[in-house]
Amino acid sequence: MTTIIAMTWKEMLRKRVMLLTLLMTTVFMVAFWFVAQTIGADLRTNGGGSEQSVSYLIERFKLGSMILALGFFFGSFVTAFLSIFSSFSSVAGEAEQGVLLALLPRPLARWRWYAGRWIGYVTLGIGYALLLFVSIMLVARYHAAIPLDWLLLVKSFVLFAWVVPLLVSVSMLGSCLFSALGNGVFMTMLFGAGWLGGMIEKVSGSLLRRDASLQPLKTIAGLMSLIMPADSIQQRMLSEMFSLSDITGLMNINQSLGPFGFGQEPTNLFLLYTACYTLAALVLGMWIFQRKDL
Repeated sequence: MTTIIAMTWKEMLRKRVMLLTLLMTTVFMVAFWFVAQTIGADLRTNGGGSEQSVSYLIERFKLGSMILALGFFFGSFVTAFLSIFSSFSSVAGEAEQGVLLALLPRPLARWRWYAGRWIGYVTLGIGYALLLFVSIMLVARYHAAIPLDWLLLVKSFVLFAWVVPLLVSVSMLGSCLFSALGNGVFMTMLFGAGWLGGMIEKVSGSLLRRDASLQPLKTIAGLMSLIMPADSIQQRMLSEMFSLSDITGLMNINQSLGPFGFGQEPTNLFLLYTACYTLAALVLGMWIFQRKDL
């Protein structure tokens, strides 16, 4: 299995997937630095009292929250698409090229090949997520205030990186069922549906909370989040990072974040559902691959 994992890493480097991702991430971080600098400049321009005053600290925290929400909004897209486009052709693409026919007749169990591929994609994706997470936090810390509770940061990173095994599991399952091109389109639309559901929940929850006619829309948004819970995990990550339940009475974070604010915070039961969703996609994909005619 370690050979398959190493082969997956080499393949990602050979196809320049990671190189292109890192290049685009560098461009994103440069742009994000100037955006964060512009947002942070509001505090120095408009003041807010002395640096020891409560109003100054609250304003600095609000600006830090805005910078982080903006950074992770785009960071979640980059991580998700790296997870999808690194693994969407893992089975179908190699079957079409005849690679699997050369590998699997050897004394290598199919489940070991599948698990090795999965671990390879997930470890690379989580490593990239860690790099992106730390970079966004450092930029936000330089220009404003961010939470410095290490337990909160660890929990937030786990939730931020959770999207990697989730999407890789579903993408490899789809690769067992569809062609490489078809699976790429399917995964992009599936992720887009989950993101749209999260955006509908944000808008309906923050702007039109009391309108009962929106209940069917909220139901549809909830179903979209169940079909693809990646965006909901992102909302829970931001909620944990900002300790949303603890500061609700002190400030209205949603009002300052605007379109990058929070929707309905996913519960622990929803996180359990997401864990079962990920495990089910992994096991089902492995089961289908065991019986797939190559």
